[in-house]
Amino acid sequence: MSCLITVLQILYLAQSSSSLILCLPEKLLVVTIATKDTDGFRRFLRSAKHFNYTVKILGRGQKWNGGDYMSAPGGGQKVRLLKAALEKMKNVDQIILFIDSYDVVFASSPKELLKKFQQAKHRVVFSSETLIWPDRHLEDKHPHVREGNRFLGSGGFIGYLPNIKEMVANWTGEDNESDQLFFTKIYIDPAKRKSINITLDSKCRLFQNLHGALDEVVLKFENGRVRARNVLYDTLPVIIHGNGPTKLQINYLGNYIPSAWTFETGCTVCLDDLYSLTALKESEYPLVMIGIFIQQPTPFVTVFFERLLKLQYPKNRLKLFIYNQEAHHGPQVSSFQQNHGSLYQDIKVMGPEEEMDATASRNLGFDLCRNDKDCDYFFSLNIEVVLKNENTLKILIEQNLPIVAPMITRAGRLWSNFWGALSGDGYYARSEDYVDIVQGQRVGVWNVPYVSSVYLVKASLLRSELKDYELFNSPILDPDMAYCHNVRNKGIFMYVTNMHTFGRILSTENYQTTHLHNDLWQIFENPVDWQDRYIHANYTHIMKDNLIETPCPDVYWFPIFSDVACNHIVEEMEHYGKWSGGANVDTRIQGGYENVPTIDIHMNQINFEKEWQKFLLEYIAPITEKMYPGYYTKCSTPLNFVVRYKPDEQPLLVPHHDASTFTINIALNSKDIDYQGGGCRFLRYDCSIQAPRKGWALMHPGRLTHYHEGLPTTAGVRYIAVSFVDP
Repeated sequence: MSCLITVLQILYLAQSSSSLILCLPEKLLVVTIATKDTDGFRRFLRSAKHFNYTVKILGRGQKWNGGDYMSAPGGGQKVRLLKAALEKMKNVDQIILFIDSYDVVFASSPKELLKKFQQAKHRVVFSSETLIWPDRHLEDKHPHVREGNRFLGSGGFIGYLPNIKEMVANWTGEDNESDQLFFTKIYIDPAKRKSINITLDSKCRLFQNLHGALDEVVLKFENGRVRARNVLYDTLPVIIHGNGPTKLQINYLGNYIPSAWTFETGCTVCLDDLYSLTALKESEYPLVMIGIFIQQPTPFVTVFFERLLKLQYPKNRLKLFIYNQEAHHGPQVSSFQQNHGSLYQDIKVMGPEEEMDATASRNLGFDLCRNDKDCDYFFSLNIEVVLKNENTLKILIEQNLPIVAPMITRAGRLWSNFWGALSGDGYYARSEDYVDIVQGQRVGVWNVPYVSSVYLVKASLLRSELKDYELFNSPILDPDMAYCHNVRNKGIFMYVTNMHTFGRILSTENYQTTHLHNDLWQIFENPVDWQDRYIHANYTHIMKDNLIETPCPDVYWFPIFSDVACNHIVEEMEHYGKWSGGANVDTRIQGGYENVPTIDIHMNQINFEKEWQKFLLEYIAPITEKMYPGYYTKCSTPLNFVVRYKPDEQPLLVPHHDASTFTINIALNSKDIDYQGGGCRFLRYDCSIQAPRKGWALMHPGRLTHYHEGLPTTAGVRYIAVSFVDP
């Protein structure tokens, strides 16, 4: 029996000598064409290195004469270069894998590739496609297949050196002639097909061409690696090719395949090829031109410039280009320029008087950096961007990518400054991983088709691939979309990183410019920024750190407003200027009679009533429910107003009860700085608060128990905000 087995083995080995060769990965040589180093080519090399493929690159440094064969026939230069390279190769056992590189990634090892090639039982195997290109009239001449794709794809084939030499031997075409048509004519010729021993990888076991097959391909995550799975044929292709108009899809798949990001490891490539700034002196830091663009009325512009000053980067290595289209923001820009412009190496400001639109301003910003020999990066920054991370610029530079954006989102929404995919007409489409990236379930550095609002561009790119002045111009697309479209067409990758928390983007919808301090009205549109600006820094620590004081029985005292909030409310009231006369007759209130009149302005007089009620509901009601257990309020507010006390106007308020379930009294300025005297005394308890703290609220019952008076203001002007709150 053992002898019989030995004989059978010998016979099998004799008949399958070529299969033994196939099992030796060192016999495999990957040949590709790359006339220049592109982002796609570098991605290809990374995936090849990951699996230890041996790669021979042809055409480096040569001019590409093969045409734009993505949209028209071309690519003959590839065949010419391949033919010349093969003529120098003599090893008949050599196996050649010839593939494109700019839009290709390896998903598995040479061992798996060779095994599948062996199983194909042919000397040359071409990738297959569902679509015929470039000559549809040849469709009937293609051999029929029992199952799978019927048409040849020239972007990838594998075979023995002698057979491939024979296949390209008769190439005499021009560089811009079609390589696809050349190989197709060989394949559909029965005699040549048999002589060279060609077949197609019809079920995509070796090659997956994405064009015409996008619905068939999904990501398959398995044990720390990622594959592309063809669900139609239930195969796992070794080579993924984003041929034709599927560059965005290969970019998406390349974010994962072969193991760039997995559920087990997270991002494995995000720390590759970093450019460290830590060893540099500040004088050696790259010079960055920051382009700041103000295109519409925007809230919290003053805060934007405050954050810009806090950016952790040497200011003498920064140049500023500020484009302001809005006259409304002119004073804020001028104030920043006058007070802080000298800190920067240079600052250039263009205002509305220049009559330059958004497209022209962005083209100009890029060109200022492009033509400045010292400029290393252009950092594009829209005024509505809230950069909370002071190290943003350093982080982006260290990523060492051509174009990279910090991911920012709109608070409470899935809106962000990147698109994960594009629709057929070039607009937003949601990628499968978009929500996970925005919500931080997947963290990494992502190749995406569109970035906006804030991003960093290498100046070397502006001087080479992106030297066209009118990058932002388009008759049909907005400037950002036009720019990204032009970048994609150049084969340049754009990235967004969510490796850190960077900030958010403001909503500019419904922003009115009719008030003195328009940001006060942003509690609905931009609640997070409103809180940052106007709520006391210690408010969120009230419960945890027990910051609520009890100066008198059932009177609670706690921080609520920032100094800025207090100042803005006072200034807004004085700007409005229509203070009441302090008489009992008051047509502003129901019934027309005020029993305890004050010199005041009601919130509804400045159209701030609904914003004030929102403030009470969000920030006062939680304290009320904590301090008065079992009491829940919707902050129904019959009366909200700001009171002014002056010695020569109305210095005090006589003892009284408030017409409320509870009352809020917020000090809007400071004793001994803005006024003397003042305070509140609760008669029943003979208890006074004589030094109210600016921005702190007194909360006390209104009716029955807390009979109180306003103590005399003896100098200056005292302001308080008062709310009578009922359930």
